[in-house]
Amino acid sequence: MTMRLGTIVHVVGLLSKACGALAALLMIAACGVVCQMVFARYALNASTVWQTEFVLYSIVAATLVGSPYVLLTRGHVGVDFVAMQIGTRGRRALGILASLTGIAFCAVLAWSGWRYFHEAWTEGWVTESVWAPPLWVVLLPLPLGIGLLTLQYVVDTACLAAGYAPPPNSAVHAAARDDAPLAGDGA
Repeated sequence: MTMRLGTIVHVVGLLSKACGALAALLMIAACGVVCQMVFARYALNASTVWQTEFVLYSIVAATLVGSPYVLLTRGHVGVDFVAMQIGTRGRRALGILASLTGIAFCAVLAWSGWRYFHEAWTEGWVTESVWAPPLWVVLLPLPLGIGLLTLQYVVDTACLAAGYAPPPNSAVHAAARDDAPLAGDGA
């Protein structure tokens, strides 16, 4: 692997891991707020103004921001029936095609999310609730998480196209090299 590609793979891998850590923290925060909300409602008989909205936004943000880490670690659900029926070169081509499709979809979603986020930022939008947090805070995970997911797809695809193994456990890792044993090849 060239030094430049290796450096890019390493940096994007670190960013994806940081996204995974942030997603975990968001889930922990959501769980903590649910516990606080239950205690406030039932033990203190107090009203809850912001908790439900915070939990909802935190879980959605964790999903979006955590997506690059899921791709890096191949944590997604995959259907590999077709891939198991074709040879190594076919799997490699299929991996490139799947990654290019992922790049196209994620790039459009990240761009649209960025435009929506920017509009909310510049217009000073807030959510329509009693709590009324700024909407840009709620929308930021979409362009951030999906933008980094796009970057992870680009790295995986570049490695696959160049004949190098993508980051360990990435979505196209097994199809990276013609001589690499793939699942179903008796390895």
